Amino acid sequence: MSKDYKALAGEVDARAGNLFRAAPDQMRALRDLMGAASKDGALDAKTKELMAIAIAVATRCEGCIVFHVRSAIKHGATRDEMAETVGVAIEMGGGPAAVYGADALAAFDQFQAG
Repeated sequence: MSKDYKALAGEVDARAGNLFRAAPDQMRALRDLMGAASKDGALDAKTKELMAIAIAVATRCEGCIVFHVRSAIKHGATRDEMAETVGVAIEMGGGPAAVYGADALAAFDQFQAG
């Protein structure tokens, strides 16, 4: 089974845009929370994005995976860092996390390829 993660990311973006228009106050609050949580602090933004990927994999959130993989790449994440992140997610999420972790690594490869 082959997935087009770039197309999936576009769908996630479009659905989020629709939700933003339907519930602007709540989505603004979420956007503000995401901005505050992901900015550089004691941990840099890249590390925080990798943490978000591990959580997304362990909780099996496909849309979260593509969102945070794109963001991790923008913050300079490497494929080796991605693979280790998936390893931690598998530790915490077991077999299902291995399936979603493989998806996350495939998404990384697609986004990284351009």
